[in-house]
Amino acid sequence: MARPARLSGGDARRPTILDVAAAAGVSRQTVTRAVNGMEGISAATRARVLSAAEELGYRPSRFGRGLVTGGERQLGLVLDDLRNPYFPELAAAVVARAAAHGWNVLLVDAALADDPAELLESLGRQVDAVVGYFDTRVPDWIRGPGPLPVVTLGETIDPALGGVLLDDGPAMADLAAHLAEAGVRRPAVLDPWETGEFGDRGQRLRAVLEAHGMPVRAVRSAAVSADAAASAIAPHLVGPDAVDAVVAFNDIMAVGVLAACRRAGVTVPDRVRVAGIDGLPLGELVSPTLTTLAIDLDEVAREAVELAIGGGPPLATRVVRHRLVVRESA
Repeated sequence: MARPARLSGGDARRPTILDVAAAAGVSRQTVTRAVNGMEGISAATRARVLSAAEELGYRPSRFGRGLVTGGERQLGLVLDDLRNPYFPELAAAVVARAAAHGWNVLLVDAALADDPAELLESLGRQVDAVVGYFDTRVPDWIRGPGPLPVVTLGETIDPALGGVLLDDGPAMADLAAHLAEAGVRRPAVLDPWETGEFGDRGQRLRAVLEAHGMPVRAVRSAAVSADAAASAIAPHLVGPDAVDAVVAFNDIMAVGVLAACRRAGVTVPDRVRVAGIDGLPLGELVSPTLTTLAIDLDEVAREAVELAIGGGPPLATRVVRHRLVVRESA
């Protein structure tokens, strides 16, 4: 049998079970039996169907295999810690975008799971595409014919996967220039690194601040939380060598810095300027309002969902950039 050809690059739709049936010269029911490992067909027929499915890039709807009715497609969403308001905000944006395409969303929190590897393996068996934060946790989700589309999110993107790159570089440079112009000379970067001196984000912040002539004090927070941030920064807010600016890993930690300043009687922004990263709505609710490097989560969701379910090219990378939002705290 001649090897079937994939759908042409101009055809953005995904291959269907009917495409596989036509390519393999069998019925739709035979394709269903082959891809689901059911009895009633010969080994040779099963091999022919699976070969056609692989060549076409066909992947059956995993969630449609008896888990729900009606043929809905299922998008997996992997998040890092739902206690951080950033992730519920992102989840809401992804759910809205997916719903507009007729997809459901199955959400998992890998950071809070007892066994993240098992959780992610289970997710891969239930969904038709996956979006999320993975770091090094991307397992082998290939179960049967066709690749499972995986869209990674983050400030670095695995070139073997593609995804949505959240580019904070230009906004960090804008923040550094703003702080230097305001007269900052002793900034601290508050970062929850685990090993070494800084995590990736902390390293980028230090580089742009020092490029503007401001030596950076590295302050480690024991956790990504407001309480941990407040405890970590408190000793650096008073005394002859007190810092005059704090750039926190995210908005939640920046809110903790504001709390530490209030407790120490340190006025913001007169004595210490404070900035966070993410652009969460809570930054407009605290006092003083929080300067931040904001990311448009609706745009992130739109790009991620389009990559995951839109039939675009594999390994594509799209970029969403942060922007500096100057408020009262800086």
